Amino acid sequence: MKLFRLAIAGLTTCLFNTSIVSAQNTLSQAWVADNGNGTYKNPVVNADYSDPDAIRVGDDYYMISSSFTHMPGLPILHSKDLVNWSLIGHVLKRQAPYEHFSKVQHGGGVWAPSIRYHNNEFYIYSPDPDFGIYVIKAKNILGPWSDPILVAPGKGLIDPCPLWDDNGKAYLAHAYAGSRAGIKSVLTVREMTPDGTKTLDEGVLVFDGHDADPTLEGPKFYKRNGYYYILAPAGGVSTGWQLALRSKNVYGPYERKVVMDQGKSPVNGPHQGAWVDTKTGEHWFLHFQDKEAYGRVVHLQPMKWVNDWPVIGIDKDGDGKGEPVMEYKKPNVGAQKITRATPPDSDEFDANKLGLQWQWQANPQPFWAFPGGGKLRLFSYPVPDSVKNYWDVPNLLMQKFPADEFVATTKLNFKPRLDNERAGLIVFGADYAYVSVVKKKEGNYLSFSICNNADKGKNETVQDSRKLENADIYFRVTVSNGGVCEFSYSTDGTKFEKIGEKLTAKPGRWVGAKVGLFCTRTTKTNDAGFADVDWFRISSVK
Repeated sequence: MKLFRLAIAGLTTCLFNTSIVSAQNTLSQAWVADNGNGTYKNPVVNADYSDPDAIRVGDDYYMISSSFTHMPGLPILHSKDLVNWSLIGHVLKRQAPYEHFSKVQHGGGVWAPSIRYHNNEFYIYSPDPDFGIYVIKAKNILGPWSDPILVAPGKGLIDPCPLWDDNGKAYLAHAYAGSRAGIKSVLTVREMTPDGTKTLDEGVLVFDGHDADPTLEGPKFYKRNGYYYILAPAGGVSTGWQLALRSKNVYGPYERKVVMDQGKSPVNGPHQGAWVDTKTGEHWFLHFQDKEAYGRVVHLQPMKWVNDWPVIGIDKDGDGKGEPVMEYKKPNVGAQKITRATPPDSDEFDANKLGLQWQWQANPQPFWAFPGGGKLRLFSYPVPDSVKNYWDVPNLLMQKFPADEFVATTKLNFKPRLDNERAGLIVFGADYAYVSVVKKKEGNYLSFSICNNADKGKNETVQDSRKLENADIYFRVTVSNGGVCEFSYSTDGTKFEKIGEKLTAKPGRWVGAKVGLFCTRTTKTNDAGFADVDWFRISSVK
């Protein structure tokens, strides 16, 4: 085990007596939401876990998020107090249809999902805007998960959420994606079979947001005190507000109330998320904030009920509409002792499986990466002939930005076989840049490349290339506020030299920028060179 000093987060045990362990039990050096004094700061998860939904089962909270086409997909996070979150697994190892998602499909795949616990079973409803709405089930939160069942086929069906009523009937609320359906800003409710695996009708229009609530989407369906509630965001990802709709009839008519918006807070577009309670009777709301290159990060807001309307955040003027808090007292979850926790970021590659923070751009091949024994072996894989840059390269192994400011450093040993094999450290989005080592006839060369408007098919520009004598190389990127990225390298791990121009990170399609590793080649042959990555470490900006 390499020496890498990080605080150790304790293990937690779920309701089912199964140990829930994060990918690497270390506390992030970049961001910790728990202040350690009974308060927390937002965001509670300062990473791109967009479109969150969450539930409480006993003493445990589980949260899921969108994953689009990044694999493994449909991440599951666990907490005991809604502040300290660990990443405990993924529902999807690969995405169906498998051949379709073997290629990069930016903006497709898993959109805003929902999670519920019904009849001692977990249900996750996952929409694919090109194929329809799926349900995936498991008795245990860690799986095994069933194969996805197509509940409602069709283009443009998104953001589903189920509700099992007191009379045993099951319903599904969902929205529409204008890019696929040609209509948006409306919500429908469909009846389902009681087991929640098939819709029984085409749905009833229950609310039209065109007049006052454009881009109405993301419904979450609840029942309380005889009212049906649909909590839904409107107004756009980065500028919107949180609606509450209520009715005594499942099909409406629904009353409308804005229950949270930005107000005078610094949190733009606070909306789309989940209402959860504590065993002590408190109410809380998890939602996202769009931070462009950093993606949609997760905030936690206090919530209360006034005259059977939810009030989310702090209502400073008493009008029943709250605004977000940046710091607040932690939820009262009883007498439990809570250990501070964060989703994983650094990885020493000691395990024989990749850390849960890592994702590929598409369904992976099993021979792209072999972790274990204190290193990650990345074999080079051909860049598809059809691509002009790395935008559509599937074997980029990356993770979400973990904070507004951080340093990512990695050490690797490059052992190529063929000319133009390349391995490096990349910051990836619609614009991207990387520092790499590439094999040429004359030997290995250090190289810096940058690509602006990669999503529009623009070519890379090589800004720096120099001969490299060492097989071992250290790469680093320092990310400062605003997503400004500065690359550097070292041959001894101590003295780092800057290389290339600064990149201002940009988001991808519906996702934040990512940072990670790659090993590619341009030649198709029956064998490959490789890079052995010794470690990948995230630290704070000093």
